[in-house]
Amino acid sequence: MLEFLADFDDNDAITILKKDHTQVKDLFDEFDKTEDFSEKKGLAAKAIMELKIHAEIEEKIFYPAVRRQLDASIMNEADEEHHVAKLLIAELEQMDGSEAHYDAKFKVLAESVRHHIKEEENDMLPEAHKLEMDFDALGKQLLAMKQQLKEGGVPLSSEEDLMQHAGKNADSPARAASVEVY
Repeated sequence: MLEFLADFDDNDAITILKKDHTQVKDLFDEFDKTEDFSEKKGLAAKAIMELKIHAEIEEKIFYPAVRRQLDASIMNEADEEHHVAKLLIAELEQMDGSEAHYDAKFKVLAESVRHHIKEEENDMLPEAHKLEMDFDALGKQLLAMKQQLKEGGVPLSSEEDLMQHAGKNADSPARAASVEVY
């Protein structure tokens, strides 16, 4: 199914994105397997940071490079999937991990991201592979930005800004579940 990736080297943009996908799916799997609170919290934090970096390099470099030449519906859906993931991430970052809905929220994030990855790898990346582009040069840009983000941090997303202004009250299902009914 992903035979087209065999044509690329480790610094190719598509290969880099695919490696990111594998890394975050592995973190999701580890989260599902562990029962230890602090280990879960650490795995979630690591997955969230990887997702934030990955979304940033896709949105700032990869998506703009391929957007003009790919089906708009593929790109628009990818944008919306990123938006939903960033909202969940912003909510998770306001939590300390002990909340009743923390694990459920992280699992929903994982399900959403797995769906996004599947669509990218089955639809977008094979279509992008057909484009006349220098994927090695694009890969170098992705790697440079990843390094910059790891060293300097990921800028605040509009979704994080929204959640910070809304506060914990914005997470109404979790808040409602914590309210005792008499």
